[in-house]
Amino acid sequence: MMSRFFEAIWFDTKWYHYFLIVLFLPLSFLWTIFMVIRRFLSIRENFEIPIVSIGNLQVGGTGKTPFIIELASKYERSYIISRGYGRQSKGLVQVSKNGKMLVDVQTCGDEAFLIAQSIKNSNVIVSENRQEAIEFAKANGAKVIFLDDGFNQVNIEKFEIILSPNKITNYLPIPSGPFRELIFYEKKADIAARENIDFKRVVTFEDLTPSMVLVTAIANPARLDRFLPAGAIKKYYFDDHSYFKEEELKQLLTRNGATSLLVTQKDAVKMDGFKLPISKMRLKLEIKQSIVDKVDKYIKGYEK
Repeated sequence: MMSRFFEAIWFDTKWYHYFLIVLFLPLSFLWTIFMVIRRFLSIRENFEIPIVSIGNLQVGGTGKTPFIIELASKYERSYIISRGYGRQSKGLVQVSKNGKMLVDVQTCGDEAFLIAQSIKNSNVIVSENRQEAIEFAKANGAKVIFLDDGFNQVNIEKFEIILSPNKITNYLPIPSGPFRELIFYEKKADIAARENIDFKRVVTFEDLTPSMVLVTAIANPARLDRFLPAGAIKKYYFDDHSYFKEEELKQLLTRNGATSLLVTQKDAVKMDGFKLPISKMRLKLEIKQSIVDKVDKYIKGYEK
């Protein structure tokens, strides 16, 4: 529950949180110094293949997964590399090959599984070692690589896209605030894309019922509030990337007299096979054409 504790401080700040924010400032200062030195001393390796990194400076959901899905789906022989947060495995694992799923969601994590499911003819890899994954992708015929959450991979030469929410209320570094690195590092990216300006979330729903319970295990779940339809009677937040137990969800339905669970696509992939009524929130991003064109120009610059 520690993550929810910090999310409250960072994204739903109340007057009584300011004591903790000030208390954590020395740690934030040390964290910042470490990250600045790390970036300053880094030597970037050029893998001689177009690598597009989609990342963010701020902890929490900024739309990286749907952004990757939207971009990577435009290219043949693309490989998507993710760390595989929340997975119950280690090392390099190929999630999908030419659209064929090779592992289950527990093996690769919810985000990687959703990406693999969403992109036709996808090639998805999870690995803690991104350099090893890049070499694997190249050896298997990759023409372009997309790095999920790759901004902090400072030793890799890449085209960098940073996503930011439209509204930022706390610019402080971890743990006083949600920033992994200082905000001015946005200027070091090839593209700094801001929500509702450079990209827009479009939410649709499937199988809505009269009385729903929202169940989700995503970062900063309060960001869903503005999209919720009438009928979500209660909200249950699990830690980011948590897995669900069918019996526990069944009890939530019964306890609330609800007719279905309302879940995101990322949550739904972890409920496959559950014999429960499920309503889905589907998220798609509309990305500014100038961004798509700039990425395409970079990728085509590698063609011989």
